[in-house]
Amino acid sequence: MPEKKNKTIEGSRIPMVALRGLCVFPEMLMSFDVERPASVGALAQAGKENQLIFLAAQRDLSVEVPEAADIYEVGTVCRIRQQLRQPRGNVCRVMVEGIYRARALSIDSDPKGYTARVVPLPDRKIRQEDDTRTEALLRSCISMYDDYLHMNPEQVNEQIINLLARPEPDYVVSYIAQNLPFQVEAKQAMLETLVPMDRLKQLHDLLKRELAVLEIERQLSEATQEQMNRNQRDYYLREEMKLIQSELGEDAEETEEYREKILALDAPQEVRDKLLKELGRLNKQPFGSAEAAVLRSYLDVCLELPWNKRSQETVDLSKARKILDEDHFGLEKVKERILEYLAVKQLSPEIKGGLLCLVGPPGTGKTSIAMSVARATNRKLVRVSLGGIHDEAEIRGHRKTYIGAMPGRILSGITTAGTCNPLMVLDEIDKLGSDYRGDPSAALLEALDPEQNSSFRDHFVELPFDLSQVFFITTANDIRGIPRPLLDRMEVIELSSYTDEEKLQIAKRHLLPKQRKKHGLKAVQLKIGDDAIREIIRSYTRESGVRLLERELAAICRKAAGGIAEGRFKSLSVKAGKLEELLGPARFKPDLPRTRGEIGLVRGLAYTSVGGEVLDVEVAVVPGSGKLELTGNLGDVMKESARAAITYIRSRTQVLGLAPDFYQKNDIHIHFPEGAVPKDGPSAGITMTIALISALTGRPVRPDIAMTGEITLRGRVLPIGGLREKTMAALRSGVKTVIIPRDNLPDLETIDQTVRASLQFVPAEHVDEILDLALMGEPSRADKDSVVAMPHSESAAARVQV
Repeated sequence: MPEKKNKTIEGSRIPMVALRGLCVFPEMLMSFDVERPASVGALAQAGKENQLIFLAAQRDLSVEVPEAADIYEVGTVCRIRQQLRQPRGNVCRVMVEGIYRARALSIDSDPKGYTARVVPLPDRKIRQEDDTRTEALLRSCISMYDDYLHMNPEQVNEQIINLLARPEPDYVVSYIAQNLPFQVEAKQAMLETLVPMDRLKQLHDLLKRELAVLEIERQLSEATQEQMNRNQRDYYLREEMKLIQSELGEDAEETEEYREKILALDAPQEVRDKLLKELGRLNKQPFGSAEAAVLRSYLDVCLELPWNKRSQETVDLSKARKILDEDHFGLEKVKERILEYLAVKQLSPEIKGGLLCLVGPPGTGKTSIAMSVARATNRKLVRVSLGGIHDEAEIRGHRKTYIGAMPGRILSGITTAGTCNPLMVLDEIDKLGSDYRGDPSAALLEALDPEQNSSFRDHFVELPFDLSQVFFITTANDIRGIPRPLLDRMEVIELSSYTDEEKLQIAKRHLLPKQRKKHGLKAVQLKIGDDAIREIIRSYTRESGVRLLERELAAICRKAAGGIAEGRFKSLSVKAGKLEELLGPARFKPDLPRTRGEIGLVRGLAYTSVGGEVLDVEVAVVPGSGKLELTGNLGDVMKESARAAITYIRSRTQVLGLAPDFYQKNDIHIHFPEGAVPKDGPSAGITMTIALISALTGRPVRPDIAMTGEITLRGRVLPIGGLREKTMAALRSGVKTVIIPRDNLPDLETIDQTVRASLQFVPAEHVDEILDLALMGEPSRADKDSVVAMPHSESAAARVQV
């Protein structure tokens, strides 16, 4: 640099521009825009003089009108190479060339144009021993700058040629610092450093850091680009797959719809993971394959299951009681149990679903009471009929690999209900069968066990489903048809037969209004008197429930509707004695009381699937060779009771006044009328015994007496079941006295008060106690003495020996 030029401008005042975010180095060209009025004025003043201007960086970029303290003291004296006015506003584009470093001794911040009094800052000489180190740093800086140019595609690679042409430390530092995006503070620090070696070290450190930053940016950019390429590739592949599936006739959106449904499913994570796995298998299946159809069916079934969807259960006891009373007359025991369950549910909402078993004859309202319970508790109702089911898969489902596979009836009912806490009625559970396909009752053990059904697994679904919130109600006609392990899990509530008075109230309150509404009749158009309903009950129906009674009332409603529609009458009033015109001849003749006793004919009481029945037992004794004939379609248990009765009589021949060899010289024939009806059970044992004694001794049986009870070889009378139904049948047949086992005395509390008041009940522990009560006529004196002579203690001793 000429010494003469430095002397001409040393200590001189020249125009100054404060740069924001920029820094100019000596011997470097730079272009920038000037917009502030003070800077534009300084440029104009420099153009009028010697084209020299002092450029210094501004400390704070946000300061719009900087003062002297806001501007760095060290800057660069530059020569203006070019000025160009921009069309927008008061903006000027200027190109400058740095000449030398300078320090501002003072700055005049005149708004019309800044000026500064500056002095040059010459470089300090390099010591001889630093030449080698300087060369090494210089080469390293040039090499790193070359790496920078290769890593940054925005830079021009030809710039490295300029450096190789002038490998001077000062020029290299200025060139690289001017062209790299270093911070203003870092550039200012190099500009203020007067030792080229130190500036070279600063540049080396900055280049090293910049390369590290660029490497991180490159890695991030590559990772981002790779992800974008992968996403783009997946997108293209999916679009191509959709196009291919569309050409093949497949639904392109099927997989995505399944995925969205699975992710939105309110189910345990295990369920969602399993379904996503099956969906992945579905994606790999060719179109139209049988496996794909199986997987679609499986996904559809699993997505329809209400895994965690519950209905809001009502625990209002008064409302529940009102609903139960509206729907059913009587059934107090069942209603009380349901209300107890609701009370516990109100106090302990976390209690699991209940399990009840309603046992009773047909038509007594077992299924309908379950429906009322569902309405009272605000639960969804699901009815599953189990009658005639022989296949275990009907309960637990089939494996999904079988053709036509489907879930079992339990989960199918849950799906139909749409909630996981419905009321499920398992109808006719005593009609379950079993064969080579398995035992359905065994499959129900898990579903109905509250300790196990929280993870019930259906063979089709293959996932645990929570059945603990389901309220199960099972129904049965005969408790003996329910397997013992299954019965052990249920709380049994017996629904007994209705009395005639109960049937009358049910008909008036429920059946008749229902049939009137069903046939479009008003109450004024059809009236049926109480006596007429009683006549229908006695003469046209013989049942434990009210199903046949409802049919007869429906027949009367049809007659009334036909007559009103034809205009033959406007209303119909039905009275007793006029039913034959509407319903035809009476189907059942009333059981007329017997006026005289007969030898060998005894009335027994039996319990059938339709309620209680009066069952006559006839015994005939004829000369013969000791044969025993049993007729009337009897079962094995009843035949055994007959043999036990014969053995007991043989052991009491002396007391009864019979010949010891009577069973060898006579043929005994025991017959039960209505031979087309199968009969079985032990409760006719006492009846056959009294009939045999009557036929052998010639003493007639009282006509107004009936009896029931099982006997032993020693003559003990054992308890029986179905006493309520049997006593109702006795009352209908005109019986006045009923002999029952003494152990059945507590069962009298469950008998209807009307029946209990109309009948005389005689408890018996031994056959000897009822001989004189059941048989008419006087035995011989020897027989009488024998009977009286036998003390009660002896009879008790005989019973103890058994």
